[in-house]
Amino acid sequence: MARVTVRDLARATGLSIATVSRVLNGQANVSEHTRELVLKAVAGLGAEAPRPRGAKPIGPICVRCPYLLTDYFGLIVSSVAETLALHHRQVVLSAGTSARHASVLPGLAGRSDVGGAILILPPEPTEELVRLRDRGFPFVVVDPRTELPRDVASVSAAHFAGARRLMSHLVESGHRRIGIIGGPSDWLASDGRLAGYAAALSDVGVLPSAELLRHVDEPTTENGYLVARRLLDLADRPTALVAFNDKMAVGALRAARERGLDVPRDLSVAGFDDLDLSRATRPELTTVRQPLQEMGRMAVTLLMRLLDRHELEALHVELATELVVRASTGPVPQL
Repeated sequence: MARVTVRDLARATGLSIATVSRVLNGQANVSEHTRELVLKAVAGLGAEAPRPRGAKPIGPICVRCPYLLTDYFGLIVSSVAETLALHHRQVVLSAGTSARHASVLPGLAGRSDVGGAILILPPEPTEELVRLRDRGFPFVVVDPRTELPRDVASVSAAHFAGARRLMSHLVESGHRRIGIIGGPSDWLASDGRLAGYAAALSDVGVLPSAELLRHVDEPTTENGYLVARRLLDLADRPTALVAFNDKMAVGALRAARERGLDVPRDLSVAGFDDLDLSRATRPELTTVRQPLQEMGRMAVTLLMRLLDRHELEALHVELATELVVRASTGPVPQL
């Protein structure tokens, strides 16, 4: 039997999706007639219909992060777990690369032992997140991979603003031919950062060059190294390299060393994230600081408000990033 969604209930009752959701979530601002209409429709559609929720769910919170919990993801997950502990909530963790292919979301709404979820860079398609929302299950997305509907709560960093500030720093130092080692082409963060880079270049009348842009499927140190090699082997090589994250910037530093290039005298290199790694390189990396721990804390705050049935005025929260200038960037080389 196909699962029944909030949309199906709205269609059956002639009510709006928002009204049906308020009834299912146990909110008080609906009439008794409306509540009775929805509950009758639920009873008529059977067990496959979304379950009405009464008091705030008190079960553990599912934290799904289907990636290795090192640096970037580890900081977010640790922050989420610590903040949930302050709210006296236990964590059910789904993490690691093996969890990437596990079908977790479809069963969440039917689990009586889970009260809500925080989904970190979820690999599932948007349609699956929408189905979870339609079943009235409370969740928050951290660092969404794709564009989300307006009514799905999420927390992310200001990718566009951070990238624009970083590129402006290089442009103000005289750089115009700048290689971009981009992240996965289907990630929302990649789109935002590329738009920020392009905006800063357009401020000085420079169009982004397709020759100087490379995407990778996995933003690792090794892939940063391989892409940087190709960019530095161009006949007219770039004077600066901007990497999707600090790991790939470290790979770019290695490629520069192999070619006898001094950073930053011959080549400027910059990253993104401001992980501990960015301060362990020689020279230390210019980068953009993402508020990773604050993203975790904010996700928990939003989820707690959802569980308390509060109306959220800001469903898509974007936290500020900060340019951190260190020794890996400098003036454009005088050739």
